[in-house]
Amino acid sequence: FISKEKFAEEVISEVISMGEDFGKSNVGQERPVIVEYSSPNIAKPFHIGHIRSTVIGASIAKIYDYLGFKVIRINHLGDYGTQFGKMIVAYRHWGNKQDVIEAPIKTLLSYYTKFHEEVEKDPSLDDEARATFTKLENGEKEETELWQWFRDESLKEFGRVYDMLGIKYDSYAGESFYSDKMPRFVKELEDKGLMEEDDGAMLVRLDDYGLTPALITKSDGSTLYITRDIAAAVYRKETYDFYKNIYVVASQQNLHFQQWIQILELMGYEWARSCIHVPFGLVSLEDGTMSTREGRVVFLEDVLNGAVDKTREIIKEKNPNASPEAVEEVAKAVGIGAVVFNELSNYRIKDYVFSWDHVLNFEGETGPYVQYTHARACSVLRNAGNDVIAKAKQGFDAGYLTSESAHALSMLLYSFPAVIEEAGEKYEPSIVTRHLIDIAQAFNKFYHDEHILTENEEEKVAKVAMVIAARAAIRNGLDILCMKAPEKM
Repeated sequence: FISKEKFAEEVISEVISMGEDFGKSNVGQERPVIVEYSSPNIAKPFHIGHIRSTVIGASIAKIYDYLGFKVIRINHLGDYGTQFGKMIVAYRHWGNKQDVIEAPIKTLLSYYTKFHEEVEKDPSLDDEARATFTKLENGEKEETELWQWFRDESLKEFGRVYDMLGIKYDSYAGESFYSDKMPRFVKELEDKGLMEEDDGAMLVRLDDYGLTPALITKSDGSTLYITRDIAAAVYRKETYDFYKNIYVVASQQNLHFQQWIQILELMGYEWARSCIHVPFGLVSLEDGTMSTREGRVVFLEDVLNGAVDKTREIIKEKNPNASPEAVEEVAKAVGIGAVVFNELSNYRIKDYVFSWDHVLNFEGETGPYVQYTHARACSVLRNAGNDVIAKAKQGFDAGYLTSESAHALSMLLYSFPAVIEEAGEKYEPSIVTRHLIDIAQAFNKFYHDEHILTENEEEKVAKVAMVIAARAAIRNGLDILCMKAPEKM
């Protein structure tokens, strides 16, 4: 048996004393952990399909922050490859500078789409694109300047979305960063006798490990993803000396990761298994899959803006007298939070269909519900006043916190730090999301079942202590999901 009174007293006192640090630990002992996530292709739209890697990765990075690791956030941009030959050729044939300046990604996407239409009629365009990419690889001035310009314009556009999501990176070193680092590893694979020739191409056979052969260089000598990923992993080990190197990349790439981690191991890098692929399922549209080539995409920025607009309408309807600044702040926090929470409430490996109605539904177990619960707790504390809050922080009589609803809430607060640890071990933010919903529901039951601001001063102080603790857990949980915790809604 457990004394509910003693239990409530210990749990709530600990949460109050830790405050913003509640849920944090020093499990990580400052060991470096790299999280690579988002990684869109430049000159292509930042679409709804990218949201998964972006927000799952951002949340995993936060979880590792809370666990006391030293987290390095990397955006491994797709800024290299034959597609840039295609883009430059398309720009030269059909493009103009002004359009790119006004709407970079939409314009570059239209060029890319046009290239794929035209190449059907004129296959020689493909050869031109390959030749152009070779010039870029060789550092030719004009090609390099165009590529740099496309990259800069894309980053500005991506930056707007990252700002909306409150996401920051320590490094944007993409594929191009490793272009001059690959010959070292091609030579190393050769020297160690791991490669063989096949029709002019070089590959590593992995039959002994139940894997298909991995192509290292094509017959024209150009490199592939695997070569760049080997170079990137070694560079990261030499630069950051990571304890873990986590890649948040779609499950379609499972084979690729199995192959290159196996190759790293064959090359004798004993840390190869510290490179961890965290896969996730796919997002499709209600009318089928997305296709950049055909220009069938839903822009992520449009989704976030749509969510903010819808939230703004709801707020204005319910609070017609609220100040425009307050409305705007809450609309952004709640609208964007709704999209993020929806994303993180599913197990990451599950595929799902993107639906506007579902994302913008604020009823039930949603982000806005949890944020509203936080605002409700803040409202109770405002009504209680600073004196009562100060007393609650100094000590309280937990004899008033033994009801079923108070005990259920205490239990959930108690397990919050362990939940974060489990989420870190399983690379699974949805574990935190589910627990947060449980805490919000338990708090709302406590709020409905108990009279919090009673006449009895001791009882009021004890129940306010419970509210302070619940609010801290909800705020920190939202922080782990990279969401804002509004104090008024």
